[in-house]
Amino acid sequence: MNNKVGIIYATTDGQTLKICQRIAEHLKNLGFCTDIIEISTVTDAVTKYSKLIIGASIRYGKHSDKVTAFIKTHHRALNQIDAAFFSVNLVARKSDKNRYNTNPYVIKYFKQLDWTPKITDVFAGTLDYKSYSFLDRIMIKLIMKMTGGPTSSTKPIEYTNWDRVKAFSVKISQI
Repeated sequence: MNNKVGIIYATTDGQTLKICQRIAEHLKNLGFCTDIIEISTVTDAVTKYSKLIIGASIRYGKHSDKVTAFIKTHHRALNQIDAAFFSVNLVARKSDKNRYNTNPYVIKYFKQLDWTPKITDVFAGTLDYKSYSFLDRIMIKLIMKMTGGPTSSTKPIEYTNWDRVKAFSVKISQI
């Protein structure tokens, strides 16, 4: 049995990578071998993996163009293996928007793709005003004000629910 899992990601501020690392840790504890690969450096055929996970962050309501291009390019191969997808966005900090079927960004994203992964989830990211450029800080504060989020913080606020990340990992191990 091939127990190799590829974890491909695109991150904006690092939280998606952090989630990928945690998923890899959980899967290793379940007996899987994992590779974590930044999406722009993918060189191997995706079918070398028995399972493939794609993780993508959102900035300004949009997933990375690299993720979309990857999925479109590898559509057939993704349908030949057990594939999963997760999105990381701050809207998912809200309990009514933290599932793939209630998160507006994920719903919109999959309407434009001709691909349905076996498992899809969404995780809240981290809000870290100090790490953003001036323009991003202004824009994100405006978005937070409009969505009822915090508009000032001296420390990063991590919204990721690590128990849900672990549950996602377990689901992947079972497909």
